[in-house]
Order: sequence, then structure tokens, then C-alpha cells
Amino acid sequence: MSTADDDADRLEAEKAHSTVQLLFKTARLLNERAIARVRSRTNRPVRVAHTTLLPHVDLDGTRLTDLATRLGVTKQAAGQLVDELVEMGMLERVPDPADARAKLVRFTKRGKAAIFDGLAVLKEIEGEVERLVGAPRMRTLHEVLTAIVADAERSAHDEGTAKPTKQRRR
Repeated sequence: MSTADDDADRLEAEKAHSTVQLLFKTARLLNERAIARVRSRTNRPVRVAHTTLLPHVDLDGTRLTDLATRLGVTKQAAGQLVDELVEMGMLERVPDPADARAKLVRFTKRGKAAIFDGLAVLKEIEGEVERLVGAPRMRTLHEVLTAIVADAERSAHDEGTAKPTKQRRR
């Protein structure tokens, strides 16, 4: 019969040996580092939930229902995040030119600038990681992660679990 301590030790050992768990933990820790920097530089109450929503907002606007679907949350939950970001001046709601009854959520001028500022913070953190692991390993990491993302997106599409995204103009 196992004890709670045995179960905790086993759980930690399993997590430590799981590469995917390490990816999850790395993503969480680096995201927290980036958010902390953005908060300190902007004095804005940016939260993880905000950074989860922002990549799903298309530059020309996205309907709230599409944002909710992409995030896998209710329309009300997505609406609350959008309200917070509207209050912060990052997003705005505008009429949808394709449907007068609908609204689009899009970046404000300030929001677009903040996205580029946030990407600069990510680039800084990427530089720190590169200094830690070296440029060749960083290039390899980028190539490996690119392949994993492509495969995961293909699998999600094939399995019908992909969240709908707008096709970007190229």
C-alpha cells in the first residue's frame, strides 16, 4: 500500500522524466517571466489570461464567439477578458462590416504597439535562453519546436480538435 509521500515522489519522478511536461513547465515559467517584465515596464495589470487571448485576435478583428471557440471557453468568459483589455486600452469593439448585428474585437493603436513591445520582451528572453544553451542548441531547439508545432497542428486538424483560426494573408 502506497503512502501519500510515495505517491508524491512517484508523481514528481514521472513529471521529471516527461519531455512534454518539461515543455509545459518551461512555457509556463517563461510566460510568467515575460508577463512580469511587461507589468514592471508598463504598470498595467497584465495577466496570463490576457496573454492567452491576445494571439487569437486577428489584426482586422475577430468576433467574440470565435475568440471563445479558439480559447475553448464560454462567450461570457471571453467577453470578460475582452472587457478588461478594452478598459486597458488594448482592444476595442467595432461594428462588423460583414454583419451589422455583430461586433468585431480588434487591437487599438496602443494595443498593436503593446503587442510589438511584448514580442520585444520575448526576444530578450530568447536571448537569455540562447546565452544559457548556446546558439547552435537554440537553433536546434527552434527547428525541433517548429516541427512539433506543425505536427500537432496537423494532428489537431485531422482529429477535428483544431480551434478555428482565420487564414492570414501572405
